[in-house]
Amino acid sequence: MRKEKDMRGSHMDIASILIGVIFFLNTVFAIVVIFRERRDATSSWAWLLVLFFIPLLGFLLYLLFGQNLSRYRMFQWEDRKKLGIEKLLATQLEEIRQNTFVFKNETAQKYKQLINMHVINNDAVLTDDNAVEIFTDGKEKFDCLLHDIEQAKHHIHLQYYILKNDELGKRLVSALARKAEQGVKVRVLYDDLGSRSLRPKFFKELRKAEGEVEVFFPSKLRLINLRLNYRNHRKLVIIDGNIGYVGGFNVGDEYLGLDPSFGYWRDTHLKIQGTAVHAIQARFILDWNQATEKRVISYSPELFPEPQKAGETSLQIVTSGPDSEWEQIKNGYMKMISSAKESIYIQTPYFIPDASILDALKIACLSGVEVKLMIPDKPDHPFVYWATLSYVGELLKSGAKIYIYENGFIHAKMIVVDHEIASVGTANIDMRSFKLNFEVNAFVYDVEIATKLYQEFIHDMEKSKELTLEAYVQRSKRIRVKESISRLLSPIL
Repeated sequence: MRKEKDMRGSHMDIASILIGVIFFLNTVFAIVVIFRERRDATSSWAWLLVLFFIPLLGFLLYLLFGQNLSRYRMFQWEDRKKLGIEKLLATQLEEIRQNTFVFKNETAQKYKQLINMHVINNDAVLTDDNAVEIFTDGKEKFDCLLHDIEQAKHHIHLQYYILKNDELGKRLVSALARKAEQGVKVRVLYDDLGSRSLRPKFFKELRKAEGEVEVFFPSKLRLINLRLNYRNHRKLVIIDGNIGYVGGFNVGDEYLGLDPSFGYWRDTHLKIQGTAVHAIQARFILDWNQATEKRVISYSPELFPEPQKAGETSLQIVTSGPDSEWEQIKNGYMKMISSAKESIYIQTPYFIPDASILDALKIACLSGVEVKLMIPDKPDHPFVYWATLSYVGELLKSGAKIYIYENGFIHAKMIVVDHEIASVGTANIDMRSFKLNFEVNAFVYDVEIATKLYQEFIHDMEKSKELTLEAYVQRSKRIRVKESISRLLSPIL
């Protein structure tokens, strides 16, 4: 009996020591979160709750999704120059500082503060000789892309967050392999997490034809990637330095509307021709050079051919990511919202704004600006979906109109202000896109393009139901609980 008591006491002593060690480690981690990382208070509190309420698992989650201790070392790749556009950029910066910059159209002149901000803080040159084609249907977008790939003469640069080994993915890679066999330089870059189902053999045909494939932030270990929280969410294609694609579509059959769980896939993508393609090319080169040390791309006239005037649309290619000091795309959204006089139309699959964006939209509503937001009627990420609904409720109280898209899944990342300017790209209106993902958006200063995007919004309204404040208030207790839990986790989703 005494022996059993001694053993029981010994086990209790060990348990006490373990609990003490765990408490001590959690305290250390908490200090790191608060003092070393210098996060915003909301995110810090969210991680502190995770660390203290689920100590061991919380620490693992923090390592995978929360830490940025190696952020500066992780993102300090050498060549950060915007290759191929340095002269144009230097000229614009100097003219802006001297207040001699000439805007080629009335819309650009009207939004010169937004333009200046992007040039100064993001090296986002303004170009005004572009033609822009809008795609909202996956089949039309990929038919056009595959046609342009078939016409390529010198190079094809392709970058996607998600690239799937399915019918569309195979068609695309086979088309790239054929061009590589013809002597066209083909480079493919994809994100390790977004395309986690891919295996090296998927690119066997392309590599055999001397095409090059690289992975952004690949896993050091088979099933563990401590950098998985930093995702390259960009979707870019550059063909011969003359054609550029940017927008929301990834590569997979679901983006053609072939996945029954999503139905029709509604997205927005742009095909751009003009000098803006040089800015898209520069972004691809920076990402490619970060992903590889063996095949670094340097400047060549073939990659940046003398641009031919394709149209009269003014636009900027703006990028953001955890390697940046400023949240450039979010700041662009903020400036657009605050400048609105009549209307703001937004389409986003995830609406988890930080306080600044949410307050800006509320103020716009309360100031008499027409604010309309369209979100999906089904979740592809449940916590994100329920968090979205919780934030939507706040906008409803401010007078915004909310539309739930019912014709499948809406994945578009689009904002139009006053039928004059628009932004289309890869950045959702959520904290992940603003702080953690590598994103790219086209900010377009053109009444015709903005009007077309507005008309697409109106067309989508016919396939949506309006969520009224009355209906939202009457939601079930079960939904309220889901919203509350998801809202609490929203800073780390």
